[in-house]
Amino acid sequence: MKKKMFLLSLCASCVLAANINFEEAPKDIQRADPSTQTGVVLSYHDAIKNVKKSVVNISTSKTVTRNMAGLDDFFNDPYFKQFFGFDFPQQKGGSKKEVISSLGSGVIISSDGYIITNNHVIADVDSISVSLPDDDTEYKAKLVGADEKTDLAVIKIEAKNLSAVSFADSDKLMEGDMVFALGNPFGVGSSVTSGIVSALNKNNIGLNQYENFIQTDASINPGNSGGALVDSRGALVGINSAILSRSGGNNGIGFAIPSNMVKDIAKRLVEKGKIERGFLGVTITNLEGETKKAYSNQSGALITSVEKGSSAELAGLKRGDLVLKVNEKNITSANDLKNYIGTLEPNQKITIIYERDGVSKSVSFVLKADTQSISSQGLIDGLELKNLDANTRAKIPANINGVLVTGVKEDSKADNAGFEVGDIIIGVEQDEIKNLEQLSSVLKNNQAKSFTKIWVYRNGVAQLLVLR
Repeated sequence: MKKKMFLLSLCASCVLAANINFEEAPKDIQRADPSTQTGVVLSYHDAIKNVKKSVVNISTSKTVTRNMAGLDDFFNDPYFKQFFGFDFPQQKGGSKKEVISSLGSGVIISSDGYIITNNHVIADVDSISVSLPDDDTEYKAKLVGADEKTDLAVIKIEAKNLSAVSFADSDKLMEGDMVFALGNPFGVGSSVTSGIVSALNKNNIGLNQYENFIQTDASINPGNSGGALVDSRGALVGINSAILSRSGGNNGIGFAIPSNMVKDIAKRLVEKGKIERGFLGVTITNLEGETKKAYSNQSGALITSVEKGSSAELAGLKRGDLVLKVNEKNITSANDLKNYIGTLEPNQKITIIYERDGVSKSVSFVLKADTQSISSQGLIDGLELKNLDANTRAKIPANINGVLVTGVKEDSKADNAGFEVGDIIIGVEQDEIKNLEQLSSVLKNNQAKSFTKIWVYRNGVAQLLVLR
């Protein structure tokens, strides 16, 4: 049967503010021991039959240009060149355009077409299509908003009366709880695997900036990214995100983003189209080993440095302070503090309780904006940009500051000017650039010019590009 097509443009910058109401699972949880059931077949068919209707297939496409010779992309990759320090000669043969397709999953979170998925499923693509269970219609989706730091994104299709998933309170999950991983990975129907919650509050995995993963041994297969992790009632406890595997197959270690974090990010993306975060401005670590002897409290987030001019410095926080509580949230680790501050918006007043010299103190102040989360959308036509992170800084000299180019759109002004992925913008005209906020300000001051001189750091040397 030929599929009907509903066309909708992919445009992150043209989404109107909206509201979303989530379906909630019952708050009271009763746990049962299956070993007490005798003479019956244990089945979870009824528990998952409804949530299967909420899990969709997502297919994406992107047009890229490849060298016909094949080796140019490899030898002239910026990360490969750093070992050799020079350019390899270009192979003859020209280039060709190629459409790359990929598949993932998503979960319907409202009856009017909002769908949550992983950011990495839809990042940097030209088009997004959605297929619903038991429906041969292919819907073209628009991107509502995405958050790279939690690897979550919201897309929307023009459809009504959809089956929205019910959200469970992921804070009530316990190790050993039975869970089911649902996906729609290959466009051939729903996939369901079962397992248990094998660990909670997993962080330092290195996948996202804000991590609080649910670990499960339920198989999360390729293409299941963005699918649902549900409890034995069929209520959403997480969004499947990644597996830990050397081979690409399931090794019994999968990670899901907790439903409470998913709900918070989804609501903010639907309402504003982007995530704005408050910025505390501290470096933190856990209280461990001998350091515990120096404090009355044995858990919290230990401040090891305070950024000059930050919210924390203006509030009087200092190195050695042990953060115990923010608002009503108890802080037991550095990850607790990082994740909670990440849920707060700029210009929000907060109260921090901390220990200093054995005495508990309290301070209230207003959070500044997180300059690391400033959107690069529209700063330079055709460029995707982000601030330098620790991984990038480890590969460049210590004296290099700037903004990293992570994507260049074909035939854009940036492409025509010669920008490449991996470039670091270090200067505009006579101004040195250190971060996105400064780049935005400097570009505004130069917008009246017919052309702008931009300096980039590439392959160990500074190069001049002219943007017209």
